[in-house]
Amino acid sequence: MSLDFEMNGIFPTPIYYAKLKKFTDMELKVIKLIGENQSIRNMGNSRSDDTFILRTKPFENIRKQLMRHVRQYFDKVICTSDKIVPYITQSWINYTREGEYHHSHAHPNSLISGVLYIDANKDNDRILFEKRIYHRISLTIKDYNLYNSDSWFFPVQTCDLVIFPSETQHKVEYKKGNNVRTSLSFNVFVKGDLGNLRDGTPLTIGDSTQLMGLDI
Repeated sequence: MSLDFEMNGIFPTPIYYAKLKKFTDMELKVIKLIGENQSIRNMGNSRSDDTFILRTKPFENIRKQLMRHVRQYFDKVICTSDKIVPYITQSWINYTREGEYHHSHAHPNSLISGVLYIDANKDNDRILFEKRIYHRISLTIKDYNLYNSDSWFFPVQTCDLVIFPSETQHKVEYKKGNNVRTSLSFNVFVKGDLGNLRDGTPLTIGDSTQLMGLDI
């Protein structure tokens, strides 16, 4: 017999999910050309040689869409009263072919990170998040849930956007299916005034006035 009880989750990791508009033929053409002629080998797969891809003209519309979601993440998830402006720092394109993978990693020197899927099939493609913690006692789990799992995955498909705290460990398992899993990854930091004098925590990062009102 099961006893009545209530379960509460504290300190969860926010995984933001959204859907972007379909990519234009020109955007897809440029992304394909980059993969064929301007990519380098990464650990397990390939990525664009340019790691500031969203600063280029062909990606202007994609950058504007992403920034709308970045601002919403700060508004709805972080909910800070600090006078800061989030902006995308680095951005690059990943190409993962059948049998390839993307090693487990996090994104240092960044507050939040995101992945936009340009070519993905939800039957074969997924992003896997890992909880890096040492277990002094390892128990055999019979039914996995959000509380006892050390990893969790989300199926992804074309036009999906996933945003998460940059310290969250994640990876791509060995690719199945014959599509070239193509994604655009980006990091986000802030400029502006953080903290306050009363708490002894004031910090000014960069010149926020240069960013106010700009779509960066």
